[in-house]
Amino acid sequence: MRRVQLGRTGLDVSPICFGTWQLGGDWGEIDRDEAKAAIRRALDLGINFFDTAQAYGFGKSEQLLAEALGDDIRRDDVIVATKGGLRPVDDGIERDSSADWLRSGVEESLRHLGVEAIDLYQVHWPDPEVSPWETGKALAQLKEEGKIRHVGVSNFSPEEMTELSRTVEVETLQPPYHLFRREIEADVLPWCQENGVGVLVYGPLAHGLLSGRFDAETELPEDDWRSGSDLFSGENFQRNLEAVDRLREFAESRGWTPPQLGVAWTLAHPAVDVSIVGGRRPDHIEGVAPAAEIELPEKDLAEIDGIMESAVQVAGPSPESV
Repeated sequence: MRRVQLGRTGLDVSPICFGTWQLGGDWGEIDRDEAKAAIRRALDLGINFFDTAQAYGFGKSEQLLAEALGDDIRRDDVIVATKGGLRPVDDGIERDSSADWLRSGVEESLRHLGVEAIDLYQVHWPDPEVSPWETGKALAQLKEEGKIRHVGVSNFSPEEMTELSRTVEVETLQPPYHLFRREIEADVLPWCQENGVGVLVYGPLAHGLLSGRFDAETELPEDDWRSGSDLFSGENFQRNLEAVDRLREFAESRGWTPPQLGVAWTLAHPAVDVSIVGGRRPDHIEGVAPAAEIELPEKDLAEIDGIMESAVQVAGPSPESV
């Protein structure tokens, strides 16, 4: 698989990153052997970039990733990113980007991953209760100590990245982005492109909507967060399914699948370096990996925009990132 440079980090990474959110158990129990086989298959396919987080099961995802990669996790050409800044509390999770919590999170992630330094450490969410100066100073100190090599953020606005950058260099951003969620095109992506900030997007398959597993008869259980999402409810859901059907026709006429099209579309934006895709089984990542080699010319992008005119766009926080 080809390589791209992730913003100004100097890291050469595959344009598809293997994401491990669901391996933390937030979507129920997983088959650990199959999950590890999926990670190994990703490596075999040329994917050298893996994204996880402290909050993905608070150790479960990072440990499973480390077990799957084994000694390969310490190869120079294997890049591992993780995230911190979320604290477990009795009623869920809260944001905490304080110096003490970030430091303890880095130490835990280092132990779980079994590495001496984290290639890319990202602040999971902006914390309005902690000053950017405190967060930035803590990250700069961890970088100086060699515990983290590069600093990134997730779900930050341009204003929040600008503030944090006054204390520590923000090198990457991880935002949500897919065909049904495009608000970052207005300001976030142009800002990143102008400032040389690498972008690795999450959710390119629109939380499964582009997977092909849904139809008009699909009913999601109440405890599935998607049942309350604009993407998966009522008339909006039906309109979006119609758009997915047209996208499927578009993709299949070119020899692609809808998931491949969804990932390739995110990578077609000039500000986007990497698209994060997860998988519980080897065939999940096998099916998406070819998207890295798909190039969408302007006429194809225009046709896709036309298809999406009838779809319902969604905005707001995404549950992957809490």
